[in-house]
Amino acid sequence: MTDPHSPSFDTLGLAPPVLQGIRDAGFAHCTPIQAQTLPIALCGRDVAGQAQTGTGKTAAFLVALYHTLLTRPAPASRTSTSVRALIVAPTRELAVQIHHDAETLGRHTGLVHAVVYGGIDYEKQRRQLSEGVDVLIGTPGRLIDYYKQHVFDLKHAQVLVLDEADRMFDLGFIADIRYILRRLPPPERRQSMLFSATLSYRVLELAYEHMNNPELVRVEPDKMTVDRVRQIMYYPSMEEKVPLLVGLLRQSEARRTMIFVNTKRMAERLESVLKANGFHAQALSGDVPQAKRLRFLRDFHNGDLAVLIATDVASRGLHIPDVSHVFNFDLPQDAPDYVHRIGRTARAGAEGDAISFACEEFAVSLPDIEGYIGHKIPSSPIAPDMLAGGLAEGELPPRHRRPLRGRGDRPGRPGHSGAGRSGGHSGGGHSGGGSHSGPSQRSRRGKPRGKPRGGA
Repeated sequence: MTDPHSPSFDTLGLAPPVLQGIRDAGFAHCTPIQAQTLPIALCGRDVAGQAQTGTGKTAAFLVALYHTLLTRPAPASRTSTSVRALIVAPTRELAVQIHHDAETLGRHTGLVHAVVYGGIDYEKQRRQLSEGVDVLIGTPGRLIDYYKQHVFDLKHAQVLVLDEADRMFDLGFIADIRYILRRLPPPERRQSMLFSATLSYRVLELAYEHMNNPELVRVEPDKMTVDRVRQIMYYPSMEEKVPLLVGLLRQSEARRTMIFVNTKRMAERLESVLKANGFHAQALSGDVPQAKRLRFLRDFHNGDLAVLIATDVASRGLHIPDVSHVFNFDLPQDAPDYVHRIGRTARAGAEGDAISFACEEFAVSLPDIEGYIGHKIPSSPIAPDMLAGGLAEGELPPRHRRPLRGRGDRPGRPGHSGAGRSGGHSGGGHSGGGSHSGPSQRSRRGKPRGKPRGGA
């Protein structure tokens, strides 16, 4: 995503410890969101930025935050339990990732970092906070919990960051966010930075209510989908989805691949089937215990786990380098989620592949997705040799079991000829009939019944 013609970090007048952290991270030139927000934020002004995942927004707000804290001394009345900067993230995974990046970029600043989130290490996190923290990163629920216990205070906070603001609304955190914002110093006495995938009316309302005349920054519309992602669409029948996935995984020699599905049940089914057929795969969904979730992400990050199967709980905010392939096994029902999913690959200037399946259950989402990204996704027919045969079923609970059919096993169905897989929107992949072998409990046009509250 960096451009050799974009500004160099060396030219921004950054505090030397911040610049050293940038060099340690291997950064030289700004990404578009960094080039547009840093000149504003380094002057101490508030910023509301629209940026997709993978565009460098985390480094943008961390660099500005550190520069502010190093060039503006802490108030003399500050106590050991008063934090100087607060970063609020909607999910545990994003909070952990921000903390990881902060430890790298802020290594030479002498500032103390802490991250707090639900589901793990309650007393350990509490003790760390009570010992004194400069930069506090956390999810809303856990932050409010410790705040109400007077483990820390916000009286002298100099910098506030709200990351993935639109996701805060999606997960129902807006009341918690307003609670936190009202306990901070007034907007004119702190610097505030807000980042969101979309600067919708509700996000802008939040910005104008709790920020000091923020400067709005939007990346160009043509950055909506990552330039270097090779996108392809297939139109499989329901019976062909798993054999096609296994066949493509074998062809790609999956080493660091993400597969997105719409339900926890499908994630569990795919994990079992892929393991039974020789793939090192794990499912990541909202109710996986936190310790396991972090271990899965660590193993995937390190390359020890080849395939990560995820619901949309993992589609935002996770910086995992070198993801080679993203599969939309189920097309998302909300168009913006398509962009967030495929943004897991082709990060930081690399290239990657995004392969999507428009099956008869979820193909109804395709027109909205293509309208949102502003172009038609290239499609390709399914050749017979792309379908894996003789698949092992895997150990599944009875409610998950569906017949797996490989090449040559697919039964004929009325209205579903080979022409239906040629890639056109009017083919069999869009038919309203057929047997729905997938386990989704949603209607074809319905919205999700409810979204998980996330990492409080």
